[in-house]
Amino acid sequence: MSIELNVVREGQGPIVVLSHALGCDLHMWDGVAASLARAHTVIRYDHRNHGLSANSAGAFGIETLADDAVALIEREAPGETVHFVGLSMGGMTAQALAERRPDLLRSVVIANSSAFYPDQSPWLARVQTVASQGVAAIAPGAVSRWLTPEWVSTFEGQAAAKALQDTLEKTDAAGYIASCNAVAAIDFRQSNPRIAVPTLVIGGLQDEATPMPMSQEMADAIPRARLVTINAAHLSAVERPAEFAELLIDFWRSL
Repeated sequence: MSIELNVVREGQGPIVVLSHALGCDLHMWDGVAASLARAHTVIRYDHRNHGLSANSAGAFGIETLADDAVALIEREAPGETVHFVGLSMGGMTAQALAERRPDLLRSVVIANSSAFYPDQSPWLARVQTVASQGVAAIAPGAVSRWLTPEWVSTFEGQAAAKALQDTLEKTDAAGYIASCNAVAAIDFRQSNPRIAVPTLVIGGLQDEATPMPMSQEMADAIPRARLVTINAAHLSAVERPAEFAELLIDFWRSL
């Protein structure tokens, strides 16, 4: 069942849809969107249970987030195909979307993400903490994994870390738990080899949340996928927005 999503649309040109990480909102993409909007129509949105989008009661899977993306694309870009860019949970959404609805896509980018978690216990521990203590209890640890300490020591990085932590702490606890459970349960090992859409995988060289082997596994499984690296932690699009945008543009030029 579709849900009311908060959407921001900017620029003109080929359409790009940006899908954010767990516990973030569409402002995670501010720097990347500013670069891309010079020559593209950039559509950003808040996932269900995040930002200004509606909260949904009950459990759901990543496939539900892919269905949300389908509804968004069909409404915002009727009759057109889009470049879909997802980071972390957004990258999981991209994997589900690419296999289910390739007719809507010109390409997909899967950044700082994973196809499968062999050990779900860290996610389950996080869910238990949020259930008993609230989202604020896990926020500092999450943000510390999202950005490199070197960048957070700069004025710009410190401001970004504070904004991200504020956003995470405002996330509805029940909605966050449902989203966490959806992320923990992903398994695209059977479906990724069926993806026929041009695919770019971006791995962060300093990403502790989804380390490079996870990016390598996705790139190996998806036919003709390309793997590139970026010298950043988990939220590479926040830490290195200009470089991230350039990776996208180089990929699209090659199609």
